[in-house]
Amino acid sequence: MIDMEQEKPIIVWLRHDLRLADNPALYHAAYNKTPILPVFIYDPDAMDRDYGAAQKWWLHHALISLRDDFKKNDVDFIVRKGDSKTILDELIKEIDAGGVYWNRFYEKWQIDRDTDIKKDLHNRGLDVHSFQAHVLFEPWKIESGSGHHYKVFTPYYKNCMEKADKIDDPLPEPNSMVSASHSLNIGNINDFAFLPEIRWDKKMQDDWEITENAAHKQLSHFLKNGLENYETGRDCPSIDATSRMSPYLRWGMISPRTIWYETKSYIGSHNVSNKQGESYLRELFWREFTHHLLYYYPDMKSKPIQEKFEDFPWKRYKTYREAWQKGETGYPLVDAGMRQLWQTGWMHNRVRMIVGSLFVKHLLQPWQDGEAWFWDCLVDADPANNTAGWQWIGGCGADAAPYFRIFNPITQGEKFDSYDYVRKFVPEIADLPDKYLFSPWEAGKDILQEYGIKLGETYPEPLVTHKEGRERALDAFKKIKK
Repeated sequence: MIDMEQEKPIIVWLRHDLRLADNPALYHAAYNKTPILPVFIYDPDAMDRDYGAAQKWWLHHALISLRDDFKKNDVDFIVRKGDSKTILDELIKEIDAGGVYWNRFYEKWQIDRDTDIKKDLHNRGLDVHSFQAHVLFEPWKIESGSGHHYKVFTPYYKNCMEKADKIDDPLPEPNSMVSASHSLNIGNINDFAFLPEIRWDKKMQDDWEITENAAHKQLSHFLKNGLENYETGRDCPSIDATSRMSPYLRWGMISPRTIWYETKSYIGSHNVSNKQGESYLRELFWREFTHHLLYYYPDMKSKPIQEKFEDFPWKRYKTYREAWQKGETGYPLVDAGMRQLWQTGWMHNRVRMIVGSLFVKHLLQPWQDGEAWFWDCLVDADPANNTAGWQWIGGCGADAAPYFRIFNPITQGEKFDSYDYVRKFVPEIADLPDKYLFSPWEAGKDILQEYGIKLGETYPEPLVTHKEGRERALDAFKKIKK
């Protein structure tokens, strides 16, 4: 607990931490019933890039949900659009605030802006505090034995696990909250125009409940139904074996500390094997690692961490890119993933690797273009995980899969899909026998005709063959290999 006596109201500047529980900035601001003014500021001019369309859709509903949660506590939640510093100054004057509290984030533009604001407010005599809330460990606190940051995940993970007993317990919701003002204009969330004009989002509404309570319910559902078989089940897109916590974590509707401790507690009380539990917790630390990379490689959304890939002979083929975006590559598992993305704003993690591999390797499209598409279409896209994931796929990240590791979209489907996933998202070939479901071109004209399929018309032929795509990718890699 911060040792202070604050009589004036505290502004709680919320960003991607849209929750009441385990929210350090909110908890410490509301301590001892100090009046609080929670505020969200949409400041697109300050951002490296604006939120993608799917992110905006999620954020719209997350803000509404948080406003409702504050309302239940008789606290007004203010939303504004514009320059963060200017708006904070205006609010400080309007309520005669004694301080501003917020939780830290790790993009360079955020760090620079927050540092500037903190210095200015300190110089003006305000009480200013920032808190760790978005990660289990601050990026600069995990160092190698030589005092440098990590570039490889496994030693990073081992170091974190050695320090795991130092992970702070989650904070509860404040016992009570006192609103600093009921006279301010609270602002209209609709004015942000986060919802699309053409309502392509209607199906997404059936897939997600966007509330803090829903985040906790989803975690509980996963622990009860998915954790016990997570190590193998997570690879199978047809079954409900992943946690689906990523969008809730991205928007801070649940904290990583909460997930860590609730998972550890469940493992201990339900006889879940350490192997299964650790497999899931390891994924939580992969998320940590991506934030570690973001802190040390602030340009990684556009610049490969491995510098030799700056000279990679990518090809920008509009026809390939658009076919991939639409889920019309001719590879059913890839097309299923891309259609799941469009319909739900989310994609199964193994499928993300497979569709990315085809884009970057078979089609020789730059990983930055794939990252940008995911940024626009994923509800869970964030600057750390999305970017690191694409650098991993592209073979150019700090701990990337070697570029020559090229996923076969046919055998990947045969190995990991129980056929239901492709049949759900690629209905035009759903009646095909299992034998041909992942490679319909092998069925022959008679079989295809029997099931009403005409390649090139009712379903596309592959953009490239697997053999051709693989050879082309390896030839391109030879040009930068040292």
